[in-house]
Amino acid sequence: MIGLIFGDTDFPKEILKKIKQKKFKYLIIDLSKKRTFRKDRNSKRVSIGQFGRIINLLKENKCKKVLFAGKVKKPKFSKLKLDFKGVYYIPRIIKSSKIGDAAILKEIIDILNKEKIKTISSLFFNPELTLNKGIHTKIKPNNFDKADISKAISILNNLNKYNYSQGTVVRNKKMVAIEDSRGTQKLLKKLKNKKIKKSGVLVKFPKKKQDLRIDLPTIGLKTLKQCKLAGLKGIVVKNKQNIFLDKKKCINFANKNKMFILSK
Repeated sequence: MIGLIFGDTDFPKEILKKIKQKKFKYLIIDLSKKRTFRKDRNSKRVSIGQFGRIINLLKENKCKKVLFAGKVKKPKFSKLKLDFKGVYYIPRIIKSSKIGDAAILKEIIDILNKEKIKTISSLFFNPELTLNKGIHTKIKPNNFDKADISKAISILNNLNKYNYSQGTVVRNKKMVAIEDSRGTQKLLKKLKNKKIKKSGVLVKFPKKKQDLRIDLPTIGLKTLKQCKLAGLKGIVVKNKQNIFLDKKKCINFANKNKMFILSK
């Protein structure tokens, strides 16, 4: 049986759909804000501070492997309900939370590893949700676009290892926006009133030193639509290291709006 530790976004739903199709046995630990999986009979709602209960549930159901998917927001630690192991581990979690949301998940992975529960890649069941290297649209980046792409990649590569940014927007070889802790959607919303059309790129890569089993950058149709509103010409992702939801719809949208999608 596989343990599924799910947060928010549509990615966990895609994983669950594939697991049900293959008729694998599973247990969901639902950490989503809106209790997304409450109707599933194999789902358990658990506070992030109840490590003892999480570990016991996984062991009772013979889950030797777990998969993390979806966004887990930093909790208000003063309001957490803690069990005995939660009290023991919470100082480590609080320390990690100062680095970022992904660091919280990495700390939980370390805790589970000590309990002999292995974490597998979030794409283990859904490798089709990534993009292979190459251009995936009719429109291809021109020399000006390539210069913007190179600048954006350089910016992301030069961030320190504790930076939470997974994306940046570059136009005319100048950075016009970079992702903060609120994510890419907020980044793009700030640009949607720009009058410049069909220039600039969004490059969205995993963070430096990121554990590629969890928290991979996610692109979906909403991202493409926001890029269009921001006047951007294209999106660049990392070869097999991004989650790409609604792939066909995204590619069709990009083709219709003369945008490009590139995987480096």
